[in-house]
Amino acid sequence: MIADLQCVVLDCPAPRVLAEFYRAVLGGEVDRPDRRWSIDEAWSTLHTPGGLVFCFQGVPDHRPPTWPGSERPQQFHLDFGVADLGAAEEQVLARGATLLDGGAGTRSWRVYADPAGHPFCLVRH
Repeated sequence: MIADLQCVVLDCPAPRVLAEFYRAVLGGEVDRPDRRWSIDEAWSTLHTPGGLVFCFQGVPDHRPPTWPGSERPQQFHLDFGVADLGAAEEQVLARGATLLDGGAGTRSWRVYADPAGHPFCLVRH
């Protein structure tokens, strides 16, 4: 092993807004003091209960990926396991997510975009 994963960094127009969105989805603490980086208007963090750290980096001309097209590819996306897909959908939509693909109710997963346009999936356990 060469290294361990420190964090996942997402570019976005408003770091604190996106950190709060993911706090609502995953729980955890936004902008906890951490010697590895400083917090300012261009950088926000989320330390999740499971130990993962998400960082949100401000990019003034951020252009979200297009989904499912490839004009601006998504590069990667996040999958989150949930017990109740319908209830989880209501909660992420209420917090600013956008439904991209509901699967016509025939799949165990659905695709959304976070408030900055990054695709993510809710997947029923």
